[in-house]
Amino acid sequence: MSELLPTAGTAQTWAAVRKLVRPQRLLASTTIAVLLAGTAVGLATAPLLGDIVDLVAARRPSTDITRPVVLLALVAVAQGVATAIGAALISRLGESMLAELRERFVDRALNLPLEQVERAGSGDLTARVTGDVTKIAEAVRQALPLLARSALTIVLTLGALAVLDWRFALAVLAAAPVQVLTVRWYGRNAKTMYSAERVAIGAQQQQLLETIGGSSTVRAFGLTDEHVRRVTERSGAAVGTTMRCIRLLGGFFSRLNLAEYVGLTALLVTGFFLVGAGTATIGTATAAALYFHSLFNPINAALSLADDAQSAAASLARLVGVADRPATPEDTGEVPSDTTLKVAGLGHAYEAGHDVLADIELHLDPGERVALVGASGAGKTTLAKLVAGVHRPSRGTITFGGTDIDDLGPATTRRAIALITQEVHVFAGTLADDLRLARPTATDDDLHAALDRVGALPWARALPDALATVVGEGGHRLTVAQAQQLALARLVLADPPIAVLDEATADAGSAGARVLESAATAALAGRSGLLVAHRLTQAATADRVVVLDHGRVVESGTHAELVEAGGRYAELWAAWSDQR
Repeated sequence: MSELLPTAGTAQTWAAVRKLVRPQRLLASTTIAVLLAGTAVGLATAPLLGDIVDLVAARRPSTDITRPVVLLALVAVAQGVATAIGAALISRLGESMLAELRERFVDRALNLPLEQVERAGSGDLTARVTGDVTKIAEAVRQALPLLARSALTIVLTLGALAVLDWRFALAVLAAAPVQVLTVRWYGRNAKTMYSAERVAIGAQQQQLLETIGGSSTVRAFGLTDEHVRRVTERSGAAVGTTMRCIRLLGGFFSRLNLAEYVGLTALLVTGFFLVGAGTATIGTATAAALYFHSLFNPINAALSLADDAQSAAASLARLVGVADRPATPEDTGEVPSDTTLKVAGLGHAYEAGHDVLADIELHLDPGERVALVGASGAGKTTLAKLVAGVHRPSRGTITFGGTDIDDLGPATTRRAIALITQEVHVFAGTLADDLRLARPTATDDDLHAALDRVGALPWARALPDALATVVGEGGHRLTVAQAQQLALARLVLADPPIAVLDEATADAGSAGARVLESAATAALAGRSGLLVAHRLTQAATADRVVVLDHGRVVESGTHAELVEAGGRYAELWAAWSDQR
């Protein structure tokens, strides 16, 4: 069952934001000062227009209008310049914070325990690093600058209304109860709804990845209808939550329109009585009406941005939930000189009461190659992942050089035991960079030697730019066999004392598999190897064969011994020989 990666609470999210702002205090202060200056200058527009109205009402000469008109032009220029500079500064501030958050997220995501990532599924992690990051980036680039300007405009405009006449400011506040109730109603529902939407989309992506990625298996076992049903169900859930968000947003805007009508009516009625009583001029009432009119856009923008803010906040909480995980201490222990691997009393269950492995006893002497064989579902891959430290066993011990691998730490375990599966990723970049992931200090001669050892040097040299050829996404596409050889060359460069190969030649086809079997044999030279053997020819050349059946070791010995014994392995070998 999937177990989603953690999501931060409100307090943790805000703490993370404050932590991101702290190194940017000077930039943040400068940004606020520039936006404040631009907004304050813009507030002069309404009283200047009010002065023009009073001059016209008093039938003053047209030359008297020149001064306020010139001032209006200067105000427009000054406000435009300040707004442009402020928008650039706030975008820079937001992008800097987003870049820091993204780097922390990637750092923590890459150091998550592999067991936790497998439980969550790649869909959840993919949704966070794509959809959630995009949602926050849109908020930083569009919503944040607008929200900052809107908030300053609202505060300063209300202050300017109070300066004109406190009764105008009081009249405008008639809209506040409607707006406050609207925001509270929206806030109560939006965070939960948008969080549910992001979770539903993550679950949908995970199901699509499982169905499409395992399409051959789905078809082989006749599970097409079941997987279509799951995709339909999760897609329906995602659409349903999205539609509820849209209906919520429609109700939000209709309430905001009501608030506008209430506020404008209160201000016009107040202006009518004040002008009639002679306590305010027509120009003052005009300025007050213009101020309120200028509040429409920033108030509605600020409140409507609650939609983007809630959605971005939900995405931010999902990123912070991973980014704020305590950094995994990088253990610097030395790999033990004794490379003996021992498995004792090992048992494992993904769900309580349903053992996948039970009472496994296994040893791997230095330089020995042991093949794991058994029917599908026997527990071979689970045992391989336990040995490589991907999962922690439910019970029993795995020791390397006499030390429990939990005590070695994840970094030392990775240096000691390398896992290569049939799912090999070719990273976007040059072939040389892809190889140097295993050993950053490797020279070109080292890379050539590693490729030559696994039989990949001829095709590598034949690439358009040899080692400088861009491979992976957007570059030269490698075949399945070439990608696997690349992984084996990385193994040679990393040079761990133990390598675990989990059906690493299974997807290459018959001819390609023979090439990869030779490459794997060469890569394992000088190190111990635990091979999950998809092709029994690998088992036949191993030093020892361990046969698993329903999660238990049922046979162990050399190929010749097990064939002669006439047991489970002999049956598998006979069936394999008949198919060849």
